[in-house]
Amino acid sequence: MTPLPGPLPSPPDDFASRKLPLVEAKGPLFRLHARRQDALHFGRAASWRFDDPDRRYGVCYTATDIHGAFAETFTKALRAGLIAEAELRSRGLARISCRRPLVLADLATSGGLARIRADARLFAGDHAVARRWSAAIHAHPAKPDGILCPARHDPARTVCAVFERAKGALRAEELGSLVDGALLPTLSELLVTYGLGLVPDVS
Repeated sequence: MTPLPGPLPSPPDDFASRKLPLVEAKGPLFRLHARRQDALHFGRAASWRFDDPDRRYGVCYTATDIHGAFAETFTKALRAGLIAEAELRSRGLARISCRRPLVLADLATSGGLARIRADARLFAGDHAVARRWSAAIHAHPAKPDGILCPARHDPARTVCAVFERAKGALRAEELGSLVDGALLPTLSELLVTYGLGLVPDVS
């Protein structure tokens, strides 16, 4: 496959007049969040992929299953083939339910990217360009609740960047860390799926 040349162009000037591909997500969603933050943290750092470049709205990054949340959170571990127990312990797993279906810009299923004249560089390329697309999608007259797209490190999974305006539709349930007893079978499955070795805590 020939690599795509250069970064993805910015959204076209007439983006607001184009029909946005939309899909409903009823949940649950999943998130592995830093324990110093709430599970429903809507960041405005303008540093992550779909953050607002002007920091006017926050974005909460979630996934439609635990595998997607894991793959998007522990990216360095996936590259290294190892993950430390301390790193797992530093994050809490939350199940996020939706009080109403979320309406998302659908960049994950057939035709969605092509209909907005984008391609896979939107979720796997330059972050600064992706932020401009996020701002254009947020400002679109359809007023979607966020963006649904494949996970960069496991494209078989889907992830969801939820815009802050949908915060009232979400409720988070804390499940603990992946090294807690009840979640150890889930952790074992994740380690096998991604071929990771576990580095235990040093006592």
